[in-house]
Amino acid sequence: MRRKLPWLSMALLTVAPVFGQERAIDTLRSKITIHVAKSGLLSAAAHNHTINAPIATGTMRESAPPHIAFTVEAAKMTVEPDPKIDAKTQATIQADMEDMTLEAKKYPQIVFRSSRIEKLPSGEWKVDGNLILHGVTKPLSLTVKQTGDAYITHTVLKQTDFGIKPISVAGGIIKVKNEIELDFQIFPASK
Repeated sequence: MRRKLPWLSMALLTVAPVFGQERAIDTLRSKITIHVAKSGLLSAAAHNHTINAPIATGTMRESAPPHIAFTVEAAKMTVEPDPKIDAKTQATIQADMEDMTLEAKKYPQIVFRSSRIEKLPSGEWKVDGNLILHGVTKPLSLTVKQTGDAYITHTVLKQTDFGIKPISVAGGIIKVKNEIELDFQIFPASK
């Protein structure tokens, strides 16, 4: 029995790399940028917004079987300053996003976990998974490409699919579009 243990250990060490190594996501370089557009009859009086959603934690595995999971803390998302807006209005927009749109105290985390990743003939990847936003879990399918060390993708989500009511004022004359655009740029941490 003692002679078999070293061979078993060697076999396990040989097989372990096949399953790939989980790596942290580089949270300092990785980012999610959300683009929110205006609509409504008087939309000219409204503003488009760009929101930064920093990744708080996450892991990825690039080799077989590939996997990615990450978390965004809703309270740490920030609306980029708009030079056309005064500081008081900017603070109101930030507070409305946290309190009315995201309800960050009730739903503090936004989570994505892949369920399947498939390499496409084009060299891109099809990433299927689940997005948990505002307490609602929905499937999400993305086409991801690698640019340098970054994995990038773009998608469009409807706020109402996640139980979020888009902000509307003056009876809907000025409102935020239901569709929001998201740009992902994910970097693995250095080895």
